[in-house]
Amino acid sequence: MGYYLKDPQAAVDYSVDWGAGYLDGQTVSGSVWSVAPDEEGGVRVVAETVLPTRTAATLEGGVAGKVYRVGNQVTLSDGRTDERTLVLRVEER
Repeated sequence: MGYYLKDPQAAVDYSVDWGAGYLDGQTVSGSVWSVAPDEEGGVRVVAETVLPTRTAATLEGGVAGKVYRVGNQVTLSDGRTDERTLVLRVEER
């Protein structure tokens, strides 16, 4: 999906626009965010939002110099599932 930089002290919102020519009348009915690796002091999801065609998460923390994979798996109104992943590098900024 994309490569992003984040400061370890920042709380930043990231979103996925599922409706951009993709859903064809469907809506997002559920969303689960995950971070790998799951480690002490690592990036964590502190808030989530689910809208009909978009999902968002607020991410905090992280260890400077580390790279994290942040995944968003959604369930659509017809029961199908899909996932998008972004790569997040934490750096002092």
